[in-house]
Amino acid sequence: MKFGYWMPVFGGWLRNVEDENMRADWNYVKTLGQRSEALGYDLTLIAELYLNDIKGQEAPALEAWSTASALAAVTEQLEIMVAVRPTFHNPALLAKQAANIDLISSGRLSLNVVSSWWKDEATKYGLHFEQHDDRYARTREWLDVVTNVWKKDNFSYQGKYYQVTENVLQPKPAKAPFLYAGGESEAAKDLISTQCDGYVMHGDSPEQIGARIADMRRRREQKGLPPMKFGVAGYTIVRETEQEVKKELNRITDVKASSAGYGNYQQWLAGTQLEQQVSLADYSVSNRGLRTGLTGTPAQIQDRIGAFEEVGVDFFLLQASPQLEEMERFSEAVIRVLA
Repeated sequence: MKFGYWMPVFGGWLRNVEDENMRADWNYVKTLGQRSEALGYDLTLIAELYLNDIKGQEAPALEAWSTASALAAVTEQLEIMVAVRPTFHNPALLAKQAANIDLISSGRLSLNVVSSWWKDEATKYGLHFEQHDDRYARTREWLDVVTNVWKKDNFSYQGKYYQVTENVLQPKPAKAPFLYAGGESEAAKDLISTQCDGYVMHGDSPEQIGARIADMRRRREQKGLPPMKFGVAGYTIVRETEQEVKKELNRITDVKASSAGYGNYQQWLAGTQLEQQVSLADYSVSNRGLRTGLTGTPAQIQDRIGAFEEVGVDFFLLQASPQLEEMERFSEAVIRVLA
């Protein structure tokens, strides 16, 4: 089992706590990235949003790709998974940028391909916002271009959304970056099982995650493609007693409709096609992280991780608050014990 974490480029994960002691700045990202390697973490996910989804649109948020480039230069082992939204990036230009970061990191770059969901953000940055299935149709072409220009020169492509002629991309990446994606709609699952290497899921129980993994494995086998990697988002709280866990849960889920991120929550629900209804409590810590159930005593969390491993989960992407302190606690109580 590998353990990763979301880089807090929004200054935190809680919609009801204004200051989580994790600044949205480069110094905090650098400290966290370097310290996480010593703590035994394997990868970090850098989300891509130009506006702050967690703390409100007026709050600061770091740009994903420049942050990834800087992080690649100051770390040695960490896989750097960067979210990328095809609507926001020309595929050939992004492939060039990604190849350069992959070389800086000696082959540690991976991509998390994300369908845009936030209409207001696109409008504020002068971009056209497409409907759900149109975004996935665009993403299919986008991935065709990106993966081919990484592999070959003089590549040409004529699609509905993208056209390139005799493309040359040199130097090539150290290796073709691993492609992750997530989504629960039929359009998403069909695309991911066809064109990606890994499936990243919102938090849920081992039973529900296991059913999704089984479905994706069937799709891959039917298409004659090799096995995928499977990851799950989770919010972690490690305490010595259940009473302490309950106290912390109460603190982080007290979200009110007046909070800065509530309007974004409504747009997110409208812009996605999820298998289950998401409550405001679910949304309080992002990505349905509490449903994963990585909250409890060290022994309880170790058992829970074992249940996910049994159904085929390969890695977790963790959130916590404050991030560094809680990651140190999780490393000592869980990662080092399991290792």
